[in-house]
Amino acid sequence: MNWLILALVVWLGGWWANVWLSHSARAGTRGVRLLVPAIFGLSLLVIWQGLVRGLNVPQVILPAPSDIAVKMSESLPILREDFLQTFVKGALSGYVMGCGAAVLTAVAIDRSVFLQRGLLPVGNFVAALPIVGIAPIFVMWFGFDWQSKAAVVVVMVYFPVLVNTVEGLRASEAMQRDLMATWGASYWQSLFKLRLPAAMPFIFNGLKIATTLALIGAIVAEFFGSPIRGMGFRISTEVGRMNLDMVWAEIAVAALAGSAFYGVVAVIEKAVTFWHPSQRV
Repeated sequence: MNWLILALVVWLGGWWANVWLSHSARAGTRGVRLLVPAIFGLSLLVIWQGLVRGLNVPQVILPAPSDIAVKMSESLPILREDFLQTFVKGALSGYVMGCGAAVLTAVAIDRSVFLQRGLLPVGNFVAALPIVGIAPIFVMWFGFDWQSKAAVVVVMVYFPVLVNTVEGLRASEAMQRDLMATWGASYWQSLFKLRLPAAMPFIFNGLKIATTLALIGAIVAEFFGSPIRGMGFRISTEVGRMNLDMVWAEIAVAALAGSAFYGVVAVIEKAVTFWHPSQRV
């Protein structure tokens, strides 16, 4: 009962603190914008802890955050090896290759009416392919190591970045393009000095979407074949052993890695598109 009371008190206290901060005079400052989600996240963890302990939930159903933290501290070498295998080798390499290919393809589509009419529908078809269908095929093609996971990530991130880049290249105004033509600018001069800078908010929108897709794709691909390491391999193995605390430890590492990856891309976006109205808030 004490745990349940604690969960209720923390929920009410966190709610009151966030409401007060959101309506305070400093609500728009960076510190408050960081503090509000931090309070919300910590409140959820305490409520989770209180409900699991107060209701005596078995660990095989849902472990408490404290149990997950203990498991993480005891399994740091394993978690580090899994992280390097899944994120660095599979997700990050596939992300770079897929996003780079998407941007280059978008420039080619922008140059060719034939590709605009022919390639985009095919890309839409490929984007609709279920990952659980293509992952085992890529494992058969590229083997059990990180190469097959990177291939799955390439397919997952390619189309979102492609569509956003194509739309971004059309974002510049007709008057601006006419002005570049009046100055005698070539296609490539217009592309690099006008259209790509104008497309950057769209491109980064696709890149941020792709950060989460990359990690999800790499983890799911490991369910269908992997060496004896990797987040997806560990999750599928430990679920069979009913070691739910280790499963949640891997999920926590994946969530932290994905959030950090998204944050890095957002910081780069802010530095590149500082001129855009969305960055002036």
